[in-house]
Amino acid sequence: MDAIEYLKHKLSKEHFEKLVKIDNPELHEFIARYLDLCKPSKVYVCDDSLKDEEYIKRKAIEYGEEHPLRTPGHTVHFDGYFDQARDRKNIKILVPPGVKIPYINTMPREEGLREIHEIMDGIMQGKEVFICFFILGPKKSPFTIPAVQITDSAYVAHSEFILYRKGYEEFVRLGKDARFLKFVHSAGELDDRKTSKNIEKRRIYIDLESETVYSVNTQYGGNSMGLKKLAFRLTIRRAVREGWLSEHMFLMRVNGPNNRKTYFTGAFPSMCGKTSTCTLPHENIVGDDLAFIKEINGEARAVNVEQGVFGIITGINPVDDPVIWEVLHSPNEIIFSNVLVHNGRPYWMGMGTEIPDKGENFSGKWWKGKIGPDGKEVPPAHKNARFTVRLEAFRNLDREALNSPEGVPLGGIIFGGRDPDTWPPVCEAFSWEHGVIAKGAALESETTAATLGKEG
Repeated sequence: MDAIEYLKHKLSKEHFEKLVKIDNPELHEFIARYLDLCKPSKVYVCDDSLKDEEYIKRKAIEYGEEHPLRTPGHTVHFDGYFDQARDRKNIKILVPPGVKIPYINTMPREEGLREIHEIMDGIMQGKEVFICFFILGPKKSPFTIPAVQITDSAYVAHSEFILYRKGYEEFVRLGKDARFLKFVHSAGELDDRKTSKNIEKRRIYIDLESETVYSVNTQYGGNSMGLKKLAFRLTIRRAVREGWLSEHMFLMRVNGPNNRKTYFTGAFPSMCGKTSTCTLPHENIVGDDLAFIKEINGEARAVNVEQGVFGIITGINPVDDPVIWEVLHSPNEIIFSNVLVHNGRPYWMGMGTEIPDKGENFSGKWWKGKIGPDGKEVPPAHKNARFTVRLEAFRNLDREALNSPEGVPLGGIIFGGRDPDTWPPVCEAFSWEHGVIAKGAALESETTAATLGKEG
């Protein structure tokens, strides 16, 4: 198949011209291959314009994946009842025959590609697909990694426009030199609530060889947003091979006496307090989840991979989290997911105010005492309910650090987790070596609602 000829036939003139402006045959072949396999009815190619971003936002509401709330800029999205967290069972790393990686769920590459391609065949029929370009890390930086996302979910595309820096012009600038990550996602067949219907065919396969991630029959952000934890698996491999670090860490500025400013990263698992820690009053957030660390001129320097927050909202209250609370109650562009909605307002567990005894949530119409399809009482909001918002909404954002192409000097690393009975709340290492071996490499953390399965 000639990729250019196929794309010229499949796309409108406007969208074809956007693609061919990027002088990268590998990109054209990748897009042509998966449009041909997934068979969408309509293709929309996004550049870095506000027009395209606004189009995605409108489609998220038009297609029923998001619903407007009372506060301007706020919308709500619901994932399916059984699609509320990362699916560790069906997230698999595709590896060559005979290769196994300890503690990681692997699958022979050819077997995995064959299965995922069978599931994806025609999966986008009758749908509009969005082709979006982003970058991980700041623009025009030693940290920059381009990425392309193909998805039939306007909610996923909208979320990524909030969370990541636009990358179309970077693809144009790099042309054939772009070493880019690739993501293909389909929510699959949807039910009447516009949530993924065929959960038993949920698959998230990560092909290390081609740096491609396939995600189907799921909408939950951790499974579907390619640039989030899925890209993290790919960048870890790059980092190991190239001699740098790709880490699940927040990045913050701690302010001391005499105008002292020290940047720390913090390695806590999901739902263990990264966002709350780096939004402490009087300190400054740079990023709350993912960091790249490289040696530049003999110094460890760090950047935030993202430009937004996909944060857990459970427990956010005005006393413990005043900065986040202010963000959530201001007219920012925010997507709430899997919260309770009553009279156009979102509610969540542990918010410190009275929660209505009826409304709509991830189970549909909800009332106190409702029993779900799993036979359990349905809570007002899911424990893994989320909010998606740009960092620019936070009054304590260190904007200069967020956008610095060279990153910031790393003064220390905090390791932590959820552990009620073993470690003291805070302890200091004697040295970097002691911290790495006796602290960071030795810590364990309870499982949480951020992944499917038993907590604790």
